[in-house]
Amino acid sequence: MKTDIEIARSIPLRPIEEIASKAGIPADRLSPYGKYIAKVPLDLIDQEKVSKSHLVLVTAITPTKAGIGKTTVSVGLGLGLAKIGKKAVLALREPSLGPCFGMKGGAAGGGYAQVLPMDRINLHFTGDFHAITSANNMISALLDNYIYTHRAEGFGLRQILWKRTMDVNDRSLRQIVTGLGPYTNGVPQQSGFDITPASEIMAILCLATSLEDLRRRIDNILLGYTLDGKPFKVSDMGVGGAITALLKDAIEPNLVQTTEATPAFIHGGPFANIAHGCNSIVATKMALSFGDYVITEAGFGADLGAEKFFDIKCRKAGLHPSLTVLVATLRGLKMHGDVPVEDIAKPSMEGVRKGFENLDRHIENIRSFGQSVLVCFNKYEDDSPEEIALVREHCDSLGVPFALNDAFAKGGEGAADFARLVVDTIEKTPSGPLRFQYEDSMSVEQKIQAVAKNIYRAGSVTLSPQARKMIAKINDMGYSSFPVCIAKTQYSFSQNDKLYGAPSGFDFEIKDIVINAGAELIVAIAGDIIRMPGLPKSPQALRIDVVDGEITGLS
Repeated sequence: MKTDIEIARSIPLRPIEEIASKAGIPADRLSPYGKYIAKVPLDLIDQEKVSKSHLVLVTAITPTKAGIGKTTVSVGLGLGLAKIGKKAVLALREPSLGPCFGMKGGAAGGGYAQVLPMDRINLHFTGDFHAITSANNMISALLDNYIYTHRAEGFGLRQILWKRTMDVNDRSLRQIVTGLGPYTNGVPQQSGFDITPASEIMAILCLATSLEDLRRRIDNILLGYTLDGKPFKVSDMGVGGAITALLKDAIEPNLVQTTEATPAFIHGGPFANIAHGCNSIVATKMALSFGDYVITEAGFGADLGAEKFFDIKCRKAGLHPSLTVLVATLRGLKMHGDVPVEDIAKPSMEGVRKGFENLDRHIENIRSFGQSVLVCFNKYEDDSPEEIALVREHCDSLGVPFALNDAFAKGGEGAADFARLVVDTIEKTPSGPLRFQYEDSMSVEQKIQAVAKNIYRAGSVTLSPQARKMIAKINDMGYSSFPVCIAKTQYSFSQNDKLYGAPSGFDFEIKDIVINAGAELIVAIAGDIIRMPGLPKSPQALRIDVVDGEITGLS
């Protein structure tokens, strides 16, 4: 079978003006990045149309290390909806270079359900990630310079909260010391790097609703505390305008196409295990402005991405999904059914049955938000019909619609029945009013407990002394109304990445809390989760190459 990149190259791309026209976007308003990519200005968002279109969230059961295939399902649903005559537009995240060269090798869908041009989307694309990285590190440079040039006046920071970023997995940069050497090299201090998708600038870009809102949020970024304990922000340095200038183009959503020329907006890319895991608000609203059905996704399992999509993104943007699609695979179910990871591709009816515990937990959680849920089975070519039938029967017994996605192999034709079921479910049993897991007025500790106990099923929550210290500062500074964004492993409901299935009653430990005052988030770090990933023993970089002028090894 052809690889993803071979399939992508076999498909003739349409000029981006044609894709824009198909969506109803005026060609003269585009800012083209070559022939097949363009940025779209924010003033084309139509708030009245946003409220009338159907938003479909695609999430998943707790994933394997290879993932569950949410992007392939999301793209497939867009293809299927177009195939049955519906006006569909996608709104997805941009891939990060870290996983592309590390574990995944790409994140633009798969097979005949991809967004194109996949090599450019997976690599430098329109430079949004580079702009975010540069803006973040410009703040670091300006802060270091401010401390260096004002030290003679007695200025200093008791604690610096701001870290540098880069979009590469590099464990060696998690903790560093800067300013070593002669006096002119600056003030020696401890620092470190987070990966760009975990940065506050990424969160700000994805949550900002306008260029003005972006500037406001950048000014509010908390950098640290002065020697007398006062908060020190970007606005105190007077450089918010300069940082906004670096992001002026990056805030505009990127328009591309699928393998069957369906319009797709690809914009923003926070991870869901260490950030809030959703594409930008402006891209989602842009898609809703031009599509009758908009498909978006949230990272990793529903305990992470979907919870944050509802409790953070929908809360702040006023979005109301019509339906949530929960993606499952036999391999994922078997992993959660106590089948050894090396054997999950082999048949095991008992493993599938045991794995239903994880599926059922996610269904319960999604329903707790007031959402109608549909289970989509993402088909692999070696899946047995008997095991697929078992999953269908289980969903039928729960009263949950079940669809098969075969878009990987067949494109829109392989997702047409899936699309019909989505439309039928929205028409007959749409989601009710969105119910959040906590109210803005609740304390930070109460919000963390609500998510940990209601969604993860923790029996207790333990806050470290450092976490309690940060909560006291949050209360003093008036940030307690912000939503919480919990950073934890993506491989389990718990903080233990080996505790598969549907565990409950465990203690959930919050080791630290990070204040994202500009993004207006409280990031609670659970267990041993790290915001700068490392590379695996055999990174995908070993297989990426350029042969006869063409990139190979992306998938």
